[in-house]
Amino acid sequence: MIPGNVDPRRPDKVQRYKPANSGSSNTSGEDLTPDYMNILGMIFSMCGLMMRLKWCAWVALYCSCISFANSRLLDDTKQILSSFMLSISAVVMSYLQNPQPMTPPWASSP
Repeated sequence: MIPGNVDPRRPDKVQRYKPANSGSSNTSGEDLTPDYMNILGMIFSMCGLMMRLKWCAWVALYCSCISFANSRLLDDTKQILSSFMLSISAVVMSYLQNPQPMTPPWASSP
């Protein structure tokens, strides 16, 4: 047991913090989740608009919300907001064309 007046810390053993991703291929250290979600949101919203699939429009809105929430201050806000508005328009247009409630794709229609 160490007596109360002895400091057990060793200043010669202190190691400076280095970020874990400094040696990886992604040297800028940025998260690509907003970009991927933005692309997925645009793809799903176009599928929702063109094929009149309500679940695609809702997935597009979900992806756009994730992209908007994870975006940084320096990201292009015009592209993110245009993807968000495109997904909202996909949801609105799919319900204007067919106001019936959405049925899941795996459910059999009567």
